[in-house]
Amino acid sequence: MATGPTHSAYSRPRLSLTWRVVLLSSLLLVVTAVLFTWLSYVNLTRQFNDVRQEQVEHQQRELSFVLLSAEEGLRQLASLVASSPELGPALASGDASRISQALESQWPSMQLEAGIDEVKVYNTSGNLRLSLGTEQQNHAAVVADWIQRVTLQERPLLSLHCGHSCRQYALVPVLVDGQSAGIVMLSRSLADVTRQARDISTSEVALVAKGNLNEGERYLRNWQASLLAITNQQVSLPMLHKAAAITSLQELASAPLRLTLGQHEMEFSATPVMTSGDSSHDAYFVLMSDITDQINAIRLDTRTQMLASLFGWLAAELLLLAILLRPMSRLRRIAGVLPPLATGGYDKVREVLSPRSQRMSDEIDVLEGTTLALADQLDVLQQEVKQRSDELAERVDELARERDFISNLIDTAQVFIVTQDSEGRIDMVNAYLETQLGCSEKALIGRLFDDIFEAGDNLLLDREGIESPEERLLITPDGSTRTIVWYHSPQTPSDSTCQARLSVGLDITERKAAEARLTWLAERDPLTELYNRRFFQDSLNKALVRGDQGIAMLLDLDQFKEVNELSGHHTGDRMLHSVARLLQQEFSHRSIIARLGGDEFALLLVGVDCEQAIRMAQHINQLLDSLGFVAEGRRHRVSASIGIVQFPVHGATPADLMASADVAMYKAKASNVQRWHLLSTLQNARDELNERVYWVERIRSALEGDSFELMVQPIVRLEDRSIRHYEVLLRMRDDEQNIVMPSQFIPVAEQSGQIVAIDRWVLHYCVQALARLEGISLAVNLSGQSLHDEELKQYLSTQLLENGADPHNLILEVTETAAVTDFSTARGVLESMREIGCRTALDDFGVGFSSFHYLGQLPVDYIKIDGSFIRSLSISPDSRVIVKAVADIAAGFGKQAIAEFVDQEALIPLLASYGIEYGQGYHLGRPVLMKEIFGFDPVRS
Repeated sequence: MATGPTHSAYSRPRLSLTWRVVLLSSLLLVVTAVLFTWLSYVNLTRQFNDVRQEQVEHQQRELSFVLLSAEEGLRQLASLVASSPELGPALASGDASRISQALESQWPSMQLEAGIDEVKVYNTSGNLRLSLGTEQQNHAAVVADWIQRVTLQERPLLSLHCGHSCRQYALVPVLVDGQSAGIVMLSRSLADVTRQARDISTSEVALVAKGNLNEGERYLRNWQASLLAITNQQVSLPMLHKAAAITSLQELASAPLRLTLGQHEMEFSATPVMTSGDSSHDAYFVLMSDITDQINAIRLDTRTQMLASLFGWLAAELLLLAILLRPMSRLRRIAGVLPPLATGGYDKVREVLSPRSQRMSDEIDVLEGTTLALADQLDVLQQEVKQRSDELAERVDELARERDFISNLIDTAQVFIVTQDSEGRIDMVNAYLETQLGCSEKALIGRLFDDIFEAGDNLLLDREGIESPEERLLITPDGSTRTIVWYHSPQTPSDSTCQARLSVGLDITERKAAEARLTWLAERDPLTELYNRRFFQDSLNKALVRGDQGIAMLLDLDQFKEVNELSGHHTGDRMLHSVARLLQQEFSHRSIIARLGGDEFALLLVGVDCEQAIRMAQHINQLLDSLGFVAEGRRHRVSASIGIVQFPVHGATPADLMASADVAMYKAKASNVQRWHLLSTLQNARDELNERVYWVERIRSALEGDSFELMVQPIVRLEDRSIRHYEVLLRMRDDEQNIVMPSQFIPVAEQSGQIVAIDRWVLHYCVQALARLEGISLAVNLSGQSLHDEELKQYLSTQLLENGADPHNLILEVTETAAVTDFSTARGVLESMREIGCRTALDDFGVGFSSFHYLGQLPVDYIKIDGSFIRSLSISPDSRVIVKAVADIAAGFGKQAIAEFVDQEALIPLLASYGIEYGQGYHLGRPVLMKEIFGFDPVRS
């Protein structure tokens, strides 16, 4: 056993724990007593100061109220005198005796009841016509000024004037027939107010006025003020002189002053004497309060608390010392044996702490007994450590297994768990299955699994004989049907004859509903809930494959763009929804109805001949005419142009058939007689269709053989004629290698849906060209159909990454018509293009002025002003106004403007003056082949 520590390591300290406790507790108690005494004194003083401050403020408010009440009473009395029925006419006549008679009856009551000392009546010239009472003071100049102000303003005037005494004055005009006939002036002394102030404040009150108005002891030299009135003069006047020697009136008005005068503690405060008509501080009420009793009470409380605290400290320390001496001695003995106990000195512990028998044991006795017991237990415990460690390890393993089992149960609590015997009968179910079925486990045991869960036909076995997941239906107690996918696994080895298995089921009802919703979204138009273009073309293709015969109708709403422009896109959406509901109500039972996009609808009718189709088209037009669509107080007429084609007569493929329907629809639009057109089999119609088919094939061939030509036209910076920006133009060559303009093949491409592929072809080679150019930007036009190309962003991002081109040098242009017609889609596409780093432009701007409303919301960098305004700019004032407005709007939205069709030099200074930075047109540069400008052809290099 290891030896214990040396005796010096545990030697007794010079200052024992007992005296440490006594000294520290004494220090703590003394500091606490002083702190609490000081805090008590500070708190009492603060409370007293707060109370005194509130009392002073209350006294000042009461004084102000008394002054204002006296002033208002004086004004009302003066108004009553001025309104006397005899005074006005007497004053107007100028007869002094009549004026005196008018007021003689009122004068005694004014003296006795209202304390009026002086009444004077003046005419409009300021001449004194009547004076009642004693002349108080010689202040004629002040009175003259008051009379002049009242005469000019014709309003009562209230003032305070202090001379040998402070007096309140009220001057009121005397009106006769709405005209001023003179002025009545009433005055009275503030002596009554001073007495009221004494009663209210319970303090001595002095009325002091600035100036040397009195001599002797009533003149306060330091304040340069005279004492006009004072309560308890014998006591108060000496105190007031002492306060005046210490502070000024202004300081006394802002904060009270406290003085010790003999055996008394006095508090002085001052309140300016003000009236509503005069805010000058020439007179003050000085309040003198005796606060001796309160101050003495605070001091007495502080002394008493300090003495009580010191006595308590002394008694507590003596008691603590008496309590601690013997127990601390015993604790020292225990402390001496604990170090040997830590090192195995159990025998020494038993020798020092021999057990004693005491009648009344305390905590130290318990500690001694516990130390002895601990020594015995530690001695025994040392022998049992290995055995207990082994048992503990086994218990830990058992707890780990139990924990894993419970964890597995919790993890699978929200699924269906069933065990089946070899006959498929249920042996066990979990609580979740009981809850879902609404019955107990006892009712389920022994029932066939197939009786509860309707069997499906997708049960398969893998190569190892394990069943694959299967879907089954479950009818819940509330009558709803749930779809459950089951996973089965055998409970015995595969070579056993027993086929018992464990089945775990997951509720996939919500997932199946989501899949059905996705299928619906893939086939439906979200706005109208009709079928979409994809479903319609698939249905048309299936009908052609089956060899069916029938009719395909293509409906295009007339003037739909005007509805969007006049009433907004939300109104256009409502109109589309109304038309869709109308078509669905009338024809959904016998046809497939779809919205192809924008304002185009289509109907597929199997087994319908031409005559029936014509009657249906006429009926549709009648229904649309009667629709009566009203939005925001504006009535819109709803009509449609209907193209009718037969299948398979007018097309063997969906693309050919829809191209024919497009031809028929445009024939209907061009017709002035009827709004429908049945494509005939005459040669001219066939030729037109064949021409469209020819162009469709030519476009397909050009896409496959890269036989398109890329041309560029410069976009010139007007300030210095520099060129760092080109617009890419598409051309085709005919059989004789002549250039074919896009107006001949682009409409067909738009109708046949090939325009999206053309857009991608142009983007592909433009990105290749940008990879070889430095500091040059290329602008590419996107068709309206490409705005609905969901994979355009990914395609363009891939092209830019593979070729290493800078996306900032690629500018994508969208026409104003396409952007406004489908604003939300256009904005989304433009934002996605800018996300990958490309710039954007709005082409042909200005054709539809509704776009001004959306311009700030479209994420475009450039605005290309339509050339129809630019060409007539020099001769048309209207064009100049429009172009200037477009340029200003573009600048206001932080976008750069480009003028198209600049065909003469005279336009350039005019465009520059409008703040238009760029120009494009034959005068600045004609379209040429890309290889002639850049020295290479990206298509054939």
